[in-house]
Amino acid sequence: MLKFERLDPNSLNWDETIRKFPDRTVFQSSAWLAFVAGTQNAEPIIAALKDGSSTVGYFTGLVVTKLGLRILGSPFPGWTTQYMGFNLSAGSSRRAAIEALARFAFGDLKCVHLECVDPHLTVEDAQALGMDYKLCSSFEIDLRKSEDELYKNMDNKSIRWCIRKAEKCGVTIEEGGDEKFADEYYQQLKDVFAKQSLLPTYGPERVHALIRNLSSTGALLLLRARDTTGRCIGTHISVGDNDRAVLWGTASFRPDQHLCPNQPMWWHAIKYWKAQGVQFYDLGGKGDYKKKYGAYATQLPWLRQSRYPVLSFLRNLTQDAFKVRQRVLGWRYRAAGKRYLESGTPLLERASSSGQIAGNEYWNTSL
Repeated sequence: MLKFERLDPNSLNWDETIRKFPDRTVFQSSAWLAFVAGTQNAEPIIAALKDGSSTVGYFTGLVVTKLGLRILGSPFPGWTTQYMGFNLSAGSSRRAAIEALARFAFGDLKCVHLECVDPHLTVEDAQALGMDYKLCSSFEIDLRKSEDELYKNMDNKSIRWCIRKAEKCGVTIEEGGDEKFADEYYQQLKDVFAKQSLLPTYGPERVHALIRNLSSTGALLLLRARDTTGRCIGTHISVGDNDRAVLWGTASFRPDQHLCPNQPMWWHAIKYWKAQGVQFYDLGGKGDYKKKYGAYATQLPWLRQSRYPVLSFLRNLTQDAFKVRQRVLGWRYRAAGKRYLESGTPLLERASSSGQIAGNEYWNTSL
């Protein structure tokens, strides 16, 4: 029977340990664990999967405590982390690893709830395990195609036309960020969400933490779109390692949409990650418009299991109530416009700073 043994992250070079596994992702790196731990007040968990005396893989996750209850996420909604899961040796069973993980979570770690999404787990795996799960949809681009093929696969009437128009309008795309980047991105993100009467799924401190933790790793791509005056009119954040990259966030101001800043940023990111040897670029969630970039639909099962059945019910109820509350706050913000409250703070900023933020993607939605 497979069994997990917890490891001390400080006693091993984690990034070197998982480098030999072809299934590793950026979300399992030490930098990403530090990012999530800092923003979620979470405890990183690294465990070796043992088959007798042999190590056949590893697990990466974090434990958070809510209302005095320990919860293991790999990842957990609200962490802006698309998947984590396992690094397994060839021939090892992910279904068996999940079964061992449940014993580890409820036994050794004394958790009452477990959530896990692994990019190599299938719906058939989830059904065979008999665990509760939710299907998370996204779109993905196969970067193994030539650059010419990738360009031709994008819709000519919208994406390619916008790329050409942006070039004619003098829009330029630059790589790299500075201390202003996070705030520029977040201001644009607020404008994107306000269009839908919603609030952003996280506060500006999340973006600062992401850049702080990953800027020196080579796993982070920051892009700015600038107009002819040099003004930043769009921003783009993506992360990647090994054979997979993920779009983390992109935003632009509505008054500048006639300059088409988004499409050339997306195309620049596609070319960048292809040049880095990445094979698959995940566009980070639902949205049929992503098909226009030559992407195909994907689905991953987000597994959930509670030690006590009532916890799953309460967890779903709480998340649904949270989403409703955030939509109401978004409506209030839109109705109020951008006028200042008595405190001198815009309504959206007050809501965000108090932690009352939610999103429209499962992996970005807080409990």
